[in-house]
Amino acid sequence: MLMPTNRSYLSLTLGIALMGAPASPLMSPVAGQQPPAAMQARPDFRQIVQDGKDRVFPAVVYIRVVFEDNSFGEKKSQQSSGSGVLISATGEVLTNWHVIDKAESVRCLLSDGRAFRAKIVGSDKDTDLALLQLVTDDKTGPLPFATFGSSAALREGDFVMAMGAPWGLNRSVSIGIVSCANRYLESVSEYSHWIQTDAPINPGNSGGPLINTDGQVIGINARGMSGWAEGMGFAIPSDIVQVLVEQLRRSGRVDWTWFGLQLQPLRDFDRDTYFDGTEGVIVAETDPDSPARSAGILARDRILAVNGKALNGLTREDLPAVYRTLGLLAKDSDATFTIRRGDKDMQVSIRPREKGAVEGKELACKRWDLTVKEINQFENPDVHFYRSKGVFVHAVKWPGNAANAGLRSGDIILKVDGTDVMTLADVEARHKATIEAIETRPRIVLTVLRAGLQRQVVLDLQRDYAKE
Repeated sequence: MLMPTNRSYLSLTLGIALMGAPASPLMSPVAGQQPPAAMQARPDFRQIVQDGKDRVFPAVVYIRVVFEDNSFGEKKSQQSSGSGVLISATGEVLTNWHVIDKAESVRCLLSDGRAFRAKIVGSDKDTDLALLQLVTDDKTGPLPFATFGSSAALREGDFVMAMGAPWGLNRSVSIGIVSCANRYLESVSEYSHWIQTDAPINPGNSGGPLINTDGQVIGINARGMSGWAEGMGFAIPSDIVQVLVEQLRRSGRVDWTWFGLQLQPLRDFDRDTYFDGTEGVIVAETDPDSPARSAGILARDRILAVNGKALNGLTREDLPAVYRTLGLLAKDSDATFTIRRGDKDMQVSIRPREKGAVEGKELACKRWDLTVKEINQFENPDVHFYRSKGVFVHAVKWPGNAANAGLRSGDIILKVDGTDVMTLADVEARHKATIEAIETRPRIVLTVLRAGLQRQVVLDLQRDYAKE
């Protein structure tokens, strides 16, 4: 009889091994005969789990963050928690961008009870990654750290463990399998696919490691679902993490380049659109004022290669790798695209530009009872459609003066008392001036753009809601 592979055998005997129950009689050797060598040397799944866990668990970090929150129309300091993993003996901690976003202070607790403050070395919203550095001294000594494995080797059914601090409960480990090794999540990250697992990933697990049974980090936990979609967690693959962490160390960010290309796979099931052949990727559209549009790239062009490297997007699962290849190209030199338009192939040179920030900065305006934010084409495309640069109302405090005046989130501020404003610094200066003159001029006029229509809004500052 053919014996199952090691991985399949573990799958068949998982429940038995975890409960410590005897093997099924159907799998027992015949009396008086020696069992096959594979059965004599079968691995103890409990020991495999323990060995893998012991290699990484000391490197798991519980993270507490105090962050600035402007989402309610005023600046507030809030607390949140998450997870991370030490990746070097010098105290580098890898976590998620959303764990430390807008952080005012970061504290880390190690599994041995030692606590450290941490500095943010770099972060990248596009891939939801962040790198921290523990603030240590000469007495700290070497710190435990985990090593990376290859996420490319993962297959559906492989056992994995998710580590971290779910719901703020430090030092937690859950076990499951890889449900999908190459999951595409539309509108979540254009540069990364995801490892889907049924190992529970709850709030607080974010930033913790997903490990294989060899005790190697093969993913960074980032997203979980509950309620209507239980048993679905998602991690950033380690092969992508390792490429980007070097840039976070070097420059504090990932220097993505931007062509302004919107791509479509050759076999697009969602749009019920299919193109002949298996080579290349289809241009669905180019963004306004983008390098690709300026170079004359058209919708339905088929991109075959860039700088001689083939680009193939057969299905939508292939698109993140294509976008990542383009995004990591040098931003200060031309890239040569091989394009097929109709039945003709051509070479097109495009010089990409730096993508830059994908989120605008924020400012709280006291007494106005609102917060404003920079317009960003990637984060606020609806606002950017009406004005490419400037500031808009991010949130309105309730109750408050802005709410009483009828201001809404998304209103683009054009002028304050007739003075043009384009930047947060402009708004800050006008805000300061109006507060200083509040006794003699308690009402101001804001000129705003709402859904393309300009209007004047009178903001009455006589009431101080912060003191009521």
